[in-house]
Amino acid sequence: MNQENQEVYRGLHYPWGRGVNPEPGDPQRIAEGVYWVRFPMPMSLDHINLWLLEDGDGWTIVDTCLNLPDARNTWEDIFEGFMGGKPVKRVICTHMHPDHVGLAGWICERFGCDLWMSRAEYLMCRSLVADTGREAPQVAVDFYRGAGYTEEQLEKYKKRFGFFGKAVSKLPDHYRRMVDLETIDIGGRYWQIMEGSGHSPEHLCLYCPALKIFISGDQVLPRITPNVSVFPTEPEGDPLKYWLRSSARLRERLPEDLLVLPSHEAPFKGLHVRLTQILEGHKEDLSALFKLLAEPQRAVDCFPALFNRDIGEGSLGLATGETLAHLNCLLGRRRIRRTKDENGVYWYVQDPDAVYLHEEKIPMAT
Repeated sequence: MNQENQEVYRGLHYPWGRGVNPEPGDPQRIAEGVYWVRFPMPMSLDHINLWLLEDGDGWTIVDTCLNLPDARNTWEDIFEGFMGGKPVKRVICTHMHPDHVGLAGWICERFGCDLWMSRAEYLMCRSLVADTGREAPQVAVDFYRGAGYTEEQLEKYKKRFGFFGKAVSKLPDHYRRMVDLETIDIGGRYWQIMEGSGHSPEHLCLYCPALKIFISGDQVLPRITPNVSVFPTEPEGDPLKYWLRSSARLRERLPEDLLVLPSHEAPFKGLHVRLTQILEGHKEDLSALFKLLAEPQRAVDCFPALFNRDIGEGSLGLATGETLAHLNCLLGRRRIRRTKDENGVYWYVQDPDAVYLHEEKIPMAT
């Protein structure tokens, strides 16, 4: 790829421009031994960036796309074409969401190679896949009733429950665990694993000092921030706390002059700038939410404080999860209180003794 379309926007430098849109399934060279391939997806987030790393006499693949027939066909074309029939030696999945892990099991079976993931991501993925075909448990229905869902919305949730596994091919029955700060050799180069948390339990990124490249997965995206949600399986969880801490920790660990390869949108430079934007953005969201809670509100009443658009049925679940993540963060900081009414609905309101969040500092890495 040439860099004739270099662009600077909101403090970030895009070597190939913000709107670069590679032909689906056509790998593009990013650096020596590193190739970018974009796969389309039939959803609002309409693509995913995957990474092919030359690895001696074969290849390492980072992330895989959804389990879709078209995606399998595209991979087959790449295997026999661009990859020259050389074997895939391992599949690395940054985390367990279907657009990243969806075809991992299929590729591993096809090439007899290992799946590399963090432990929490592998086990959580298997757990969610096991829900396929189950009825929604009552605790999950009660969870969304507590957020303020109508009976009609609860019925729609019940019908959608268990969809996760339909987008994921059968996972291997074993995997190779990856851990924070571990170093691995890919194609004769040193790559270090960097762990994040909040968007998923143990999201992994890959850092190559020699190439000055950071494969960020969903942990650092240039324009949007990934969903950070509370789910019925862990209703009292505080993923936003861990998201903020891990974002600050990455800013402390990594140099600024890296080329960031995100899972969505375009590669960019300006890692520290972007991480600071993420931290400050969530601080502003928490402050806006706190102010809204001067009067008691349900979770579904809090959407205007966090989203600058109407929330339709298609985005209701993600918006609810993210709102609850912010509410649980405020509860953990003892800024607000929560009560449950006779209908099982939770109401949130400021703690009278709490100070405004803009007087606080964002929690840094610990």
